[in-house]
Amino acid sequence: MSPPPGGPGASRATGEVPAGGPRPAVFLDRDGTVIEHVSYLSDPGLVRLLPGAAAALIRLRRAGFAAVLATNQSAVGRGMITEGRLREIHAELERQLGREGTSLDGIYYCPDAPWDDDGLPATASRRKPGAGMLLEAASDLGLDLAASWMIGDLMSDVLAGLNAGCRSILLAPGRPPEGDDEGPAPGPYLTAPDLAAAADLILAGHAGAMAAARTAARGISPP
Repeated sequence: MSPPPGGPGASRATGEVPAGGPRPAVFLDRDGTVIEHVSYLSDPGLVRLLPGAAAALIRLRRAGFAAVLATNQSAVGRGMITEGRLREIHAELERQLGREGTSLDGIYYCPDAPWDDDGLPATASRRKPGAGMLLEAASDLGLDLAASWMIGDLMSDVLAGLNAGCRSILLAPGRPPEGDDEGPAPGPYLTAPDLAAAADLILAGHAGAMAAARTAARGISPP
């Protein structure tokens, strides 16, 4: 069973379920997506926002997307850090985002190591590529998974999004973003060099969908 918000695995979920129905979200991996990658990060003093990350979150949240962190944190399960220390790291992340004028609507983490007590691979659905953290956030925050995205720098992030019924973007520095003037390229997932470029892809598609919805509401057939 998934832990409740505030318990192990969900350090904060502050968003409220909107009165108008489910809203879309952008689920975000942490290391290498929002902050610089540090192997088994254990020191809040080493938290560094990646360039453009805060600005991307501002744009996405202004467009109506909830911003939700979903991160595997096996350092807890391996006994390398405590959950209290992990909360301190996330508090520092939120402090830095707040200084840039933005925030997260929720932080979800899986503390499990990638194996069970017998040394076999873990099968818990909360650990990415499982969809558990995304499904839990959707229930807590009233999110529309079919209209949501998962962004991360590992294939496990991509698969977690797809397993939850979202679309996914793999951050692949050095490669141009997929998509053209007609919108994102078709395929099981998209690629972008960083979070800012991923936000461009999402917002381009979102703007097109909103325009189509307005046209349909007026009873006008699109060209």
